[in-house]
Amino acid sequence: MKILAIGAHPDDVEFGAAPLLIKEVKKGNQAKIVVCSLGEAGTSGTPQGRKKEAADAAEVVGAEIEFLDLGGDCHIEYNPQNGFKIALMLKKYKPNIVLAPSLTQNQHPDHLNIAKLTRDACRFARYGGLKELKHLPVHKVGMLYYYGSSAEWDKKPDILVDVTDVEKQWQKAMECHKSQMKTKQYTDLVFSKSRALGASCGVKYAVGLYSNDPVRLDGISDITLSSRNY
Repeated sequence: MKILAIGAHPDDVEFGAAPLLIKEVKKGNQAKIVVCSLGEAGTSGTPQGRKKEAADAAEVVGAEIEFLDLGGDCHIEYNPQNGFKIALMLKKYKPNIVLAPSLTQNQHPDHLNIAKLTRDACRFARYGGLKELKHLPVHKVGMLYYYGSSAEWDKKPDILVDVTDVEKQWQKAMECHKSQMKTKQYTDLVFSKSRALGASCGVKYAVGLYSNDPVRLDGISDITLSSRNY
């Protein structure tokens, strides 16, 4: 399978979804990270430096990486044209699963705009009649999930994934973003949230996902891991 994770800034995927990609790569699946700005507005680091940090982190994860220009950090607008750019990328890569930032409004407007643009792009990629996209075959994304930011603590995830076994590799990927660690120790913040989610389901570390669509099963016995811990 192919899994694509998209983020507004060079470190978003690493902080929110990297362990999910690491686990899938270990299973033999393909992973790709798409970054929609170079963190141009950030106080720490330079655009080229942050691009290099993101590329280094993707190598740790075992994923491809692509940089998509949607206007730059703090200038990403929610409009059809940007949605078409993401849809073109989806048509080219043909992912089975797409991971996007949470639809929850948080401290950075780029996160929500990328979430909405990705949701729309997954729909646009299915259409054969859009003039901006019709030169490529249609592609239907099988599953769209949203990952939370380190700032989201009050929203209960729909799905929890045990990432305890990839803790060290995840930390190494996050630590590639050295410029951002100058202002805040993000690894501590991210692991604090992951430990809390893990405690809720009886594991050391977990990452939460929010589903865009209902999760479909053949039968409830397909769920073999319990989240009940109290």
